[in-house]
Amino acid sequence: MRFEVRLFSLILVAAILGSCATAFWNTEYKRREASSVVDYLYPKGEPAAAEMVTHITLPVKVGIAFVPDGRGGISTSLSEEKKMALLKQVKDVFEKYEYVQKIEIIPSAYLRPRGGFDNLQQLSSMFGVDVMALVSYDQIQFDDPNALSFLYWTIVGAYVVKGDQHDTQTMVDASVFDIHSKKLLFRAPGTSMIKGTATAMKYQEIARAGREEGYAKAVGEMIPNLEKEMAAFKERIKGDASVQIHHRQGSSGGGSFSMPALMATACFALLIAFRRR
Repeated sequence: MRFEVRLFSLILVAAILGSCATAFWNTEYKRREASSVVDYLYPKGEPAAAEMVTHITLPVKVGIAFVPDGRGGISTSLSEEKKMALLKQVKDVFEKYEYVQKIEIIPSAYLRPRGGFDNLQQLSSMFGVDVMALVSYDQIQFDDPNALSFLYWTIVGAYVVKGDQHDTQTMVDASVFDIHSKKLLFRAPGTSMIKGTATAMKYQEIARAGREEGYAKAVGEMIPNLEKEMAAFKERIKGDASVQIHHRQGSSGGGSFSMPALMATACFALLIAFRRR
């Protein structure tokens, strides 16, 4: 009889501790970080009217940067080095097209929160770019303790038992604007979903890795979409009356000739005429 009472008491204590532990750990945790291209470019709310006709000078000079969030940061999950590496993938897409003259990756320190097109005009002067590709992001990470989280009450459990499961949803979007006319030329999105589990003691490390992986996968999905939009834009502007194409002095686009080319042609013609005489 005493044995049965002791056994019942142990089971009751274990049940109480388990329910307390579950109540303590079973609180869903949500972490979010985001930036908005709309908040950055239109800080006063109403978007500024874009010019009816957009004048694009070929080959274009492009700047690429992450959009800052409203609090003055970019992403607490990504170091500046990793952000530059992700933007390098975007740069590689632009380099494939002959109508792009140069691509500048702009560090986040040069973009002011809610800086608007005034900030873009400053970047245009500083880096010599005409078009800006702004990469915005929205990432949410959920932590939901599972049924094993009550074992966290033991020291071994906190180190061994994977009682936390996390979902990381990430969206990135590249919006390409003509700085002078303030017109959106095209955009390309990318998304990712990362799922995983972790122990209590390893959760912060693994959750951080999940956020970094989420950004990497979202950008990886955005790249082919960006390539499609680049190719479609090249064809679309040929018949778009709201976009007028000009060529830089010295470029060979659209049948135009630079002064050195004209002089060389003239000299060649004179040489042929001299030989004939």
